[in-house]
Amino acid sequence: MNKTKLTPRQRAIAAGYRSGLEQKVAAEYAALSIPVQYEEDLIRYNVPGRGARYTPDFVQPNGIIVETKGRFETADRQKHILIKGQHPDLDIRFVFSNPQSRISKTSQTTYAMWCDKHGFLYAARSVPQSWVYEPTNPRSIDALQKAGLK
Repeated sequence: MNKTKLTPRQRAIAAGYRSGLEQKVAAEYAALSIPVQYEEDLIRYNVPGRGARYTPDFVQPNGIIVETKGRFETADRQKHILIKGQHPDLDIRFVFSNPQSRISKTSQTTYAMWCDKHGFLYAARSVPQSWVYEPTNPRSIDALQKAGLK
């Protein structure tokens, strides 16, 4: 019998995730007994000329939003700048497969450099435990409530 092995992405999709990194981060939260839900929340924001919605990957109980990214494309970067401008008290952080990846083939700017420039915290491959156990930020919780998430 010829059994085809599934790729990590195919296994993640079969488990209800969009990427292997999202599935890995969800497993890390589960191992730490941190109650997060995957893509269950929705944040509304405006793109010039229209309304838009953002579904965070993970919202921690302490109010930190964790977004996992393998590829961090122009549209993603533009979206997060708009969201930060419209919801400045939301604490959105990124976990990248590789923060040293360049934002484009022709740019010297890395994902990490972009985050530093725009005031986003980031990590490589895993959610730092310091984020998981960081004290609750009342401003972030209030912003989540105003956005209809908590």
